[in-house]
Formats: sequence, C-alpha cells, structure tokens
Amino acid sequence: MKEKPMRVGISIEHPAWAHQFKNIIKKVNTDGTALVLAVDKDGDLDLLDSFGIEYVKLADSTGKNVLEKGFLFIKLCVGYYREIKRFKPDVLIGRASPMMAVAAWLTGKPHIIFEDTEVSKFSLNICKRFSKCIITPEMFHTNLGNKQKRLPVYKELFYLHRDFVPDIDILQKLGIRAGTPFSIVRFVSWNASHDVGMRGLPNMEKIRFIRRIEELMPVYISSEGELPEELESYRLNIPYEMVHHVLYYATFVFSEGASMASEAAILGTYAFYLNQIASGTTEEQENKFHLLRVLHDPKTRYNEAIKEATELMKNPSLWEEGKEKREEILKEMPNPNEIFWQKMIEVVS
Repeated sequence: MKEKPMRVGISIEHPAWAHQFKNIIKKVNTDGTALVLAVDKDGDLDLLDSFGIEYVKLADSTGKNVLEKGFLFIKLCVGYYREIKRFKPDVLIGRASPMMAVAAWLTGKPHIIFEDTEVSKFSLNICKRFSKCIITPEMFHTNLGNKQKRLPVYKELFYLHRDFVPDIDILQKLGIRAGTPFSIVRFVSWNASHDVGMRGLPNMEKIRFIRRIEELMPVYISSEGELPEELESYRLNIPYEMVHHVLYYATFVFSEGASMASEAAILGTYAFYLNQIASGTTEEQENKFHLLRVLHDPKTRYNEAIKEATELMKNPSLWEEGKEKREEILKEMPNPNEIFWQKMIEVVS
C-alpha cells in the first residue's frame, strides 16, 4: 500500500544537520511537503542551497555567548511555534533542538529526534520532556529514559553509507595527484553551547601546528572562523557539499570537531579528534574500529597527534587498510535513513 504523503517540519541549526537530513527531506518532498526552518551557522544555508532544499531562515546565528544564546532561545521558540502553527505538520523531526521541542509541545505535534552529543545537556533535558522519541547510537553514554531508542548506527551514516560515492576528480581541482598523501585540519570556532569555557590554539600556535604537519605532507585547512593571514593560503577552497570526497582520499584528518573526525573515520580515513569532549561514538571508533585517536588534553593533544601521525606514516598500506575498516562498519551498521523513516510513519499512522 502506498504511503500517505506527509507534512514534516524540521530544524537545521548546524551544517552536520543539513548533511544528516538531506536525504529524508528530499524523500518527504517526493510526495509530501517538508518545512525546513533554518538558523545561519557555519555554512549550513549554503549546504541547503547546494542540495536544492528550500528553507525559511529564522536567525542569523546561534549566538556567541550565554546572553546571546538565551535571547535566541526565546526568539526561536516563538519563531518555530509560529511557523509550525501556520504549516500544520504531521510530525516534527531533527536533532536535539530545544526550541523545536518546545514548539512541538505548544502545538501538540510529535517530535522525533536523533542525537549523538551527550554533552548537549540543556538541549537533551528539554527534549527528554517534550519530544516523543529520541534515537541515539547504541554506545550513547547518557540514559534518557523510556523515550530513548538505541540503535547500532552513527549519525554520519545518514549521508555516508553505501549511497555515498567518492569523486576522485575533486583531487584534480585541488591540484593533488591521486595517491599523493595529504592531510586535512579542522579548526572550530569554539562558540557552540557545549564549548563554553573551552578554547583551541592561539594564532601563533595554529601556524606552528600547520607548519609541523606540512613537514610530513601537504595540508589543507577547514575552519569555522577566520584564519591568521599566514594560513589563508592553506584554506580548503571547495564547495561545502564536496568536503566528504576530500576526506575520503586524505591520509589523515586532524579535527577539533567531533563531526568531521567521525566522518573521516567512517570514510576509512585515520583521524585525530582534538577536543576535551568525550562521546560514545568517537570512543567506539577508536576502540573497536581503530580509525580514530581521541586526544583530550589541550596542553599535549596537538603535539601528540603529530607524533602519532609520523609513526603511522611508516605503514605503506595505511590508506588501504582504512578502507577495509570502512567496509566493516558498513557491513555491521544499517543505513539509518530507513529506520528513521519507518519511525516517522509509525508516529503519523
């Protein structure tokens, strides 16, 4: 029997959310209608544009400090409520957006989320009260009660399962010969709600870090914020939607953000996660699949990453072995899009 067309509301507040839900949004729009409510954050709107997904922008940022974030919480609760009330969706979906959860409660609409960030305690506490279902990875550290459904998946598999086909032509655009070792470095802006009180490298240390990696191989930088002038020439100048193709062919990824570190690991590229925040996902990728190294100590993690990368380079089959480990992940873990879709149908029926 043909599925009933759905009206679905979703919030996009981060580039990773755009990647994660692009396939579900497109599937909804095949027969039904998706209302995408977006907040401008680190290029997520550019991603939505590149995917051909229409959206309503409700804010220009997610806030840079506690005061701004508090104001935006109220503003977005109101904005989401108004748009949802007008749209009359069957179901609301997305990540752990507390504003969307509040709007779901106020409008009486079911809210289904996927979340893998244990440290987002405020968001999870709100969603635990107002969301209908919270899907998490099996190894998620936090117990969220009877609304939680644990599954053997990573969020990155929403967009990096077997339907992802790497495009080697991207290397030519960057001037990289296929088979040549190179690294990607990801610097984050450290202004997310879970980054309060944490910081990365000052500019001079960033320059030293990049120069040390460059002694090993060519290096390209993906950065949420501005770079010192000395590093601008290292910036990865490709469309946002093409970054995973570059990650696939890279030798190493050094990332302050969990998303890109995890993406690299799932693509079979050895990654260094340079951040104090722990997560069940990154710990499993380190301990079970051995594709990621978690380095928490801000005083030593950058130097330690370079030392370990130098040692790993002695293995001439490192890249090929990584792709074999990617295959292990894909064999073990299902494509989560179908699981999430079935949950949506279940809730709407």
